[in-house]
Amino acid sequence: MTLDRTLIVRCFGQHLLAAGLLLAGMAIASAQPLPKNFILHEAPKPIASIAFEDGQGRPRSLAEFRGKVVLLNIWATWCGPCRREMPSLDRLQGLLGGSDFEVVALSIDRAGLEVVRKFYADVGIRNIAIYIDSSGKATRELATVGVPATLLIDRTGRELGRLVGPAEWDEPDIVQFLKRVIAQKTGSVAPTNRLERADGRTAPIAGPSARPGGTA
Repeated sequence: MTLDRTLIVRCFGQHLLAAGLLLAGMAIASAQPLPKNFILHEAPKPIASIAFEDGQGRPRSLAEFRGKVVLLNIWATWCGPCRREMPSLDRLQGLLGGSDFEVVALSIDRAGLEVVRKFYADVGIRNIAIYIDSSGKATRELATVGVPATLLIDRTGRELGRLVGPAEWDEPDIVQFLKRVIAQKTGSVAPTNRLERADGRTAPIAGPSARPGGTA
């Protein structure tokens, strides 16, 4: 009788192990590789509540956007890749912008608001508000290197990850990725949305596609 119980326990244990391996295999199969230049944090990171001005010269801060998922894009009119990617950011804001999501394009032009207004008018930017930090202090507080640099920030003001260089922000895979982030009302991405990191490990977020390079 004892032998029978031992065999049953062993058999049951083998079935559990097989089921666990199957689920692990399914998770790995569904993992999405991180795109080049997208830096994913092991866990959401607190960041400085940077200060800047809006298009009317009024003081604003990143803290004002709490409750929304924010795509914070650091850019400048003198940066060629920034200029090329801005229309796609504008289209992205048109697609997803609202109470749950906002593209915050923060110019670091030292020449001030007028050069940004002229660029918006020349290119036809309609959906993205003007924000500027002519002091460049935000780039130091956020530890960004070069432009464009884009930070993905959750609803509680924590950085999920960042992308260095330009991207086509309204491409379908990026839009779907951002929709998944927005759908998580509590802040960061749910643990079920896992991806494969460059080092072979998985992490609880999937990243958008981007084209390499582009820092100025």
